[in-house]
Amino acid sequence: MKSFFAKRLFDGFTLHSNVRFDVYESRVVAFYPDYENVTNAEIIDQLVIPAMVDVQVNGGGGVQFNETPTLSALQQMANAYLTVGTGSLMPTIITDDIEVMNKGADAIALGHKWDPGAIPGVHFEGPHLSIAKKGMHSSTHIRSLSDKELALFTRDDLGKVIVTLAPEAVLPSDIETLTKAGVIVSIGHTNATSDECFAAFDAGATGATHLFNAMSPFTSREPGVVGASLYRDDVYCGLIVDHHHVHPVSATLAIKLKGDKRLMLITDAMAPAASDVDHFIYQGTKVFRKDDALRLDDGTLAGSLLTMEQAIQHAHFDLNVELQSVLRMATSTPATFIKSEKSVGTLRLGSMANFITLNQDLQVKRCWRNGEPVR
Repeated sequence: MKSFFAKRLFDGFTLHSNVRFDVYESRVVAFYPDYENVTNAEIIDQLVIPAMVDVQVNGGGGVQFNETPTLSALQQMANAYLTVGTGSLMPTIITDDIEVMNKGADAIALGHKWDPGAIPGVHFEGPHLSIAKKGMHSSTHIRSLSDKELALFTRDDLGKVIVTLAPEAVLPSDIETLTKAGVIVSIGHTNATSDECFAAFDAGATGATHLFNAMSPFTSREPGVVGASLYRDDVYCGLIVDHHHVHPVSATLAIKLKGDKRLMLITDAMAPAASDVDHFIYQGTKVFRKDDALRLDDGTLAGSLLTMEQAIQHAHFDLNVELQSVLRMATSTPATFIKSEKSVGTLRLGSMANFITLNQDLQVKRCWRNGEPVR
């Protein structure tokens, strides 16, 4: 058993002082706030928080998952992201043919078995999307839901499964079928009306993928996907706070409306994130790093370079969001969205011992996976 003493610790929900916690076989087996006995414990002076949770990660560490749907690619991504604070990631399979999706799922099954804390599951972003709001997604592979995708989404060896879909492309009854099977449905890349969104939420959808981006906007006469997602108190919204995807004012308003229990910081990161790579290939299309963003030749944003470390810095220092709220949006809230808050995104009795330290600038200085130091 290993013992740690943190002078300041955020457990996913609350900031504590002088916490002693014990780790045995990768789990937290004892947790004592306001404790004074530091005997035989490793003393940590910097702020300790759970390793962060990112529910939308297309690539990173130099690899793009769709292009390299293998266990080694997942491990490369997980190892790269841990050094910048993300301990749990939902590798995201972007709209593609069913063969690539199946290969990706096979790799996810292996990754989840390798380390269920690092790879708690998979995010299928598409292929049941709106052509009008496809963004960088290939129109060639956007299609209706079939038995093949339904069987893929409901595999029992993938851990948690998120499916992003457009409500106008999938019947509410199909959303109900997916959610009853345990799939987490999020709406995105959609031109739906607010009524279509409300029908999807009533059928069981619980998320909105990268709020404001690739969705019908909020207007005075039609709230659109943005308005519907902000209006519903039971819906979680992912937000890319990189100052490219969402204006700071819009981001701040969303955080104020949704609160830290329903607003999740995400990255939507691609291969160059957490690496020095300056471009990547997606289905034959070259995407370039330019001015700290990723764009196609026509200027379309193509995912991001953002890391969760940068996301919490932007939210706290640039948007002036209170620290405890920022940390919650990066840890327990996304963990709760994927129904894994008892194991990841928290640092409490029974949690996986995946945690990091932050300095006063919210830079990651040290990290542990399953109780073992990585950096």
